[in-house]
Amino acid sequence: MSGRLPRRRVLTGAAILALPSVSTRAQTFPTGPIRIVVPFAPGGSTDLSARLVADGLSHRLGVSVVVENRPGAGATTGAQIVADAPPDGQTLVMSNIASHAISPSLYRNLRYDPVRSFTHIAMVITNPSAWVVNKDSGIENLSDLVRVARSRGGGLDMASSGSGSSNHLLIVRFCQQVGLDYTHVPFRGAGPAMTAVIAGQVPMMSDSLPSAANHIRQGSVRAIAMSSRARHPSFPDVPTFIEQGFDLVSTSWFALSGPAGMPALIVERLNRETMAVISTPEARARFAELGGDPGDMTPAQFSAFVAEEYERWAPVVRASGASVD
Repeated sequence: MSGRLPRRRVLTGAAILALPSVSTRAQTFPTGPIRIVVPFAPGGSTDLSARLVADGLSHRLGVSVVVENRPGAGATTGAQIVADAPPDGQTLVMSNIASHAISPSLYRNLRYDPVRSFTHIAMVITNPSAWVVNKDSGIENLSDLVRVARSRGGGLDMASSGSGSSNHLLIVRFCQQVGLDYTHVPFRGAGPAMTAVIAGQVPMMSDSLPSAANHIRQGSVRAIAMSSRARHPSFPDVPTFIEQGFDLVSTSWFALSGPAGMPALIVERLNRETMAVISTPEARARFAELGGDPGDMTPAQFSAFVAEEYERWAPVVRASGASVD
């Protein structure tokens, strides 16, 4: 019997030995451009947050960090792309309350688990929702909104950045509480929805404050309610839902996540660099301008937070009766 191994086995062993180890890949990270997938259309809060982080990480890591918008299916299309990507830190997602807390209960055939299918890296920004209306709608507050909706046979058209978003569920919760008929009009991101409201194609929308802030300041839409517990310091003239007699408080969040199984060294590096980016005076000033607060979580804390958010929103989705195949 010959002492030589079969040629195929020798080649396979050599190929394995030639592959860089996990620790080597982690130590040399990043090895090229980084892609941050945004699961919404350009112009919304998720997109704005991602571009701020991408710019800062590009400077700190010395590589190009590209934002890629992949909207659809309540933010699950973009999230699934990243769940299926190699866990090398080169493909990330701007995870959010829609993709990881609400849509997993809303979409019955979803292929990813919001916790186990991802490596959760860093919280970036949290913020309330703002309800805005077309400036010529005649709606000045939530009581006006209810009155107008009830005066119409089929209720009122209410827009959001997409089915399964926190803003969609805030509409559901409000209308359940009031006993109001409505038609949800989902868009493929906050940008297109806001354009429709400004043009008068839809009378109102529920939007995350960062993407609505400039439109409110410019007067292109009218803000009638804020979902924070107290008035937001950047918009002291906008009353909360609570002030107007509606027991509703809701906070959105936007964060950085990657595929499951990412090496700890890469995760720690990305968390450290992201925290450095959002801690700069420039970033904090930008967040304040947008009406958001910078995050401050370790990867372990963020992962636990995602699990808690999923558990918190699951009964809300069930109570709404909403589901998507």
